[in-house]
Amino acid sequence: MGLFDIFSKSKKTFKDSSVDLIYELLFCDNIDLYKKNTKQTDIYPWDILFSEPPDTSGLKRVLEDDNAESRIKILAYNQFTSRGQKIDKKELLGVIVEVGLADGLDVLASFSDGTARYINQSGKIIVWETMNDNSNALTERLFKDSEQVVSQIGPWDKPRRKRPEKGMVRISFLVSDGLYFGEGPIEVLFNDPIASPALTTATEMMKFLTEKSIAHQ
Repeated sequence: MGLFDIFSKSKKTFKDSSVDLIYELLFCDNIDLYKKNTKQTDIYPWDILFSEPPDTSGLKRVLEDDNAESRIKILAYNQFTSRGQKIDKKELLGVIVEVGLADGLDVLASFSDGTARYINQSGKIIVWETMNDNSNALTERLFKDSEQVVSQIGPWDKPRRKRPEKGMVRISFLVSDGLYFGEGPIEVLFNDPIASPALTTATEMMKFLTEKSIAHQ
């Protein structure tokens, strides 16, 4: 039995295990999942991220690389801080909204480099890699709203919680110094003065991605 088999049986969120894998990879908190599902592990930056023992100087290089994807930087920060290394700056790199619905989980993941992923409760996935003025504006506003939340809460120092149940919403923030999140009933969190702006913008981004996907069908 391989790592993927163990993962798919123990942490299943969606009916399709391949969708479940994509969902788990969004959080960038399991380096083994990336190692298992990366073909070219001997090229930059994967050679640094997967090095044993960890290459501290190499991780610094990744963190200082302006061209590195947001998810790569999150992985690098997690590797860096898990070894007791201190970071020089607090940087928000990802925002993930999970909404528990009657038929499953709706998930939006937006990253600071402008890319995004949307997983519908049906299991349909939208991958956004082609940024434009509209998506960039939404990303900028979402991160501005999210930084206001992060500034008022602290990092979570326990393992990531299981998926939200029906009627619940969770907004997670992937920050250089760890995972931050807020969670509550949908009607409560969407009316919360701190969380509401970020959740409203995230909803606009979900709508934008869905409309773009339909337009290209």
